[in-house]
Amino acid sequence: MKKNKQVFLIDNPQTFKVQIIHWSNQFDVCTFLDNHAYDSPYGALDCIAAVSPVSFIALDSVNAQAVDAFIQKHSSEWIFAHFNYEYQSITKPNAKANLTGFPLAYLYTPAIVIELTGNQVTIQSDSENPQILFDEISGFIVPSLFVQGPEQSAYQRAAPTTSIIPFISKAAYLEAIHKILALIKRGDFYEINYCQAFEVEHLSAHPVAVYVNLTEVSPTPFACFYKNSSDYLLCASPERYLQKKGNQLISQPIKGTIKRNLHNDADDKLQVEALQNSSKDKSENVMVVDLVRNDLSRICEQGSVKVSELFGIYSFPQVHQMISTITGTLNSNTLFSEILEATFPMGSMTGAPKKSVMETIDALEPTKRGLYSGTVGYFNPAGDFDFNVVIRSIFFNSDIKKASYGVGGGITIYSDPEKEYEECLLKAAAIKKVLSGNDSATD
Repeated sequence: MKKNKQVFLIDNPQTFKVQIIHWSNQFDVCTFLDNHAYDSPYGALDCIAAVSPVSFIALDSVNAQAVDAFIQKHSSEWIFAHFNYEYQSITKPNAKANLTGFPLAYLYTPAIVIELTGNQVTIQSDSENPQILFDEISGFIVPSLFVQGPEQSAYQRAAPTTSIIPFISKAAYLEAIHKILALIKRGDFYEINYCQAFEVEHLSAHPVAVYVNLTEVSPTPFACFYKNSSDYLLCASPERYLQKKGNQLISQPIKGTIKRNLHNDADDKLQVEALQNSSKDKSENVMVVDLVRNDLSRICEQGSVKVSELFGIYSFPQVHQMISTITGTLNSNTLFSEILEATFPMGSMTGAPKKSVMETIDALEPTKRGLYSGTVGYFNPAGDFDFNVVIRSIFFNSDIKKASYGVGGGITIYSDPEKEYEECLLKAAAIKKVLSGNDSATD
């Protein structure tokens, strides 16, 4: 337990959130998670920040024993963690570029934890006086997003001249999809999530400003601002990888995306109906549901794995998404490393059968995924945990001022290569809007 804990009331939670992120950014390691007030029966925390590691492990290879030992040693504390996509035994080490940075895995216990629920702030600290910390945060003057003058280059929206360069050409992407379709027709697998990367040669905007802009454009239930040394994750993810509440596991894969029409309610409803009736998206979704059911059945009590919701349609600022929910009762005495081994990487970012598609991903994708399609989350002092899927994210290195982002989609026998490419651009619309500095951008 933290030695010092105090509750405060605030008038403007939205402003205080930005103040928390700015204040947190002074530390070498910080994590800020925000569900943007999305209402869900599986909701856990509204908003939480954790800074300054007291204990940590950074891994450059899979080490189940080290992960389990760290979690067990700090089982009564908050633990925050990330795992890159390559934290598994199927992908072989290779010399491909990792555009995202970050260690393969990192877990830490924070010196300070800040929870925000409504207008109530709870600050826990190992050694600092919570009142002093609250005064520091609430007294932080947030720079204007439209600063004029000498300070503008240090804190601004990304310049419209920012160059966004695809790591592979559209032609190369389409060629890869045609290869994948041939493999599907041959019977190698049913569905695969194929991803591509985009690079930003120079990002002059402050990472906090980029994150704030991104989550203004696309407020999502698994948003994350995460800093680890000079590497930043600026994440507007709508997707949960895995949650544990008591002995229940919950996974909520997303498969199925369609663009919203925010200027025409009638047309927006037609878009929802189109997604609901899409045989391609339903096929894609149900295959991932079956994969997740299979994954969970390896670590859950026999007969306990259920599909709580199939083909649920949820609306976000840019898109409508098809989300299913799978639950199961975790076997007693199951270690976290065993949960990871059974379920990670998540089915929505791999495909089915998982081993075959991951080998194909490794062969065809031109870069390592790194933290993209990995996960960030936390363990609470009660032993429960919640982890997101790292998608709809910008990765930024403050030393070299370079940024990147990844985007992908599920490919099935029904896929049209041109439409898959268009869907990739749709999913990255919010990112492109923020990086281009164009508030009116929609593609």
